[in-house]
Amino acid sequence: MSINRIETVICVQMMKSKTDEEDYWNSSKFKAFTFEDDDDEFSRLKESRQAVNSICSLVGEDDDDDVEKVSWSGEPIGSISWSVKETAASNQKTDREPAFPKVTTETSSLNKSQSGLSLSSLFKGKPKGGNLQTFTDTLGDSSVRLFAPELRKPKSEYKDLISDWSTEETVQRLQQGKVVSLEKFRSLQDKLLLLDFAVAAHDGNVITAVLIFLKRTLSKEVLFRELESRQTALRHFVHYLSETRDQSLLLELLRSLGRTEDIALLQYKEHKSIADENKRRDFLKSCLSLPFSQEDSAHVQDHYTLLERQIIIEAADKRAERDGKVEIFRRFPRKASILNMPLITTLYYCCFYHYNESEGTYSSPLNIRQTFKILEKQYFATVLAARAKLKAWDDVHALFTSKNWFGVTKKKSPLSFQRVVDILQKNSAPTKELQEYVGLVDDAELRISLAQKHKCHDIVINTYRDMKDRQLLLEYRKKVERGSMEERKIDVLLNNSQIRWKN
Repeated sequence: MSINRIETVICVQMMKSKTDEEDYWNSSKFKAFTFEDDDDEFSRLKESRQAVNSICSLVGEDDDDDVEKVSWSGEPIGSISWSVKETAASNQKTDREPAFPKVTTETSSLNKSQSGLSLSSLFKGKPKGGNLQTFTDTLGDSSVRLFAPELRKPKSEYKDLISDWSTEETVQRLQQGKVVSLEKFRSLQDKLLLLDFAVAAHDGNVITAVLIFLKRTLSKEVLFRELESRQTALRHFVHYLSETRDQSLLLELLRSLGRTEDIALLQYKEHKSIADENKRRDFLKSCLSLPFSQEDSAHVQDHYTLLERQIIIEAADKRAERDGKVEIFRRFPRKASILNMPLITTLYYCCFYHYNESEGTYSSPLNIRQTFKILEKQYFATVLAARAKLKAWDDVHALFTSKNWFGVTKKKSPLSFQRVVDILQKNSAPTKELQEYVGLVDDAELRISLAQKHKCHDIVINTYRDMKDRQLLLEYRKKVERGSMEERKIDVLLNNSQIRWKN
């Protein structure tokens, strides 16, 4: 081969190699490095176009291999266009006017090569080149309508706050739970009119809301004066101050109204916050001089006397229990202190631990009954429960023993014997003790019911015998234990020819 031919071939191969190299860079997804890349607007445009294309591949537009979940509309769930459609649809379902105005777009589908959007501008909603593009244009769906927020709320949203509602309309809107401003009512006349309409509406929440507004905007003197002639509003205000524990303002209100008894009761209630029993006793003693009503004064006096007595009893019993010399405290150790207990609880305690003490001692049940004027039925029930709890049956029987003018002893009770049986049964009295008092119930049907309930068989058998009811006696024979004394007793009665049975 000649030198010229060789040179020609080499030149052709070099040109071909150069052409192949240019085709490679132009056809490859990679770009050859140049020093002008940073300023090359066209290259950045191509990168943003590739970014947009990559988003389309992420949401599944061009990927036929993946299995996609679709919505009822056929759009892939999770795609950008699907999300926009779902948002638009949910907003359109509401009956009220949407908070976002509609922006209609009639642009044709976007040519991706001319979009001019980058990945960041897509999510910021701003075109890179300055040309305004909508999401609908970007995603190529002309049927989608978007909603853009307004900077100002529609009038319907703030109308309640700025409209010139009358006092009556304001109360009506408060009843409906709507937010309204009361600050525009500046004159005393408007404020009182607002309160009167609230009272006429018979809505406690509205009355309280208006009273809170008046408390904040009126002087105490004016407010107290106007409430004096509005008793319903006054009661609500007193209750509000009590609930919020504004004691100082409540006392001022009651003083201005001249309600001395209420002031005394309010001060008396402060004893609940005193933990130390000696300080509480001294406080109650100071309350005795307050201007209570006659009934309340007697109550406060009893409270003071009871606490004073409880302090004395507690100190003595605590010492006796510690020394261990008193049998009742050894057998039944105290479970709680007697301090600040109610009157009947104190009586029960003394019937349990101090039943046989003389009437002259503070802890004697008879002394407590006399001092605090306890009713006979209440005293009897308390003593019965305490002694039955101790299984002191001699004391229980002694409660019912009485003698008439002829010296005949009989059972007598200020309580019904049905109530007596209930008290004994609650304190786990044995059948032998219950039977005696079940038999004293006057009504035959009630007596049989109680006897069957507490398994007092003799009571049932004797009652059926007195009723001369052979059939009931035969039925009851099936309920008692075979071979028992009760069964033999029934057989003796059934075979007694002297009893004239009615059936």
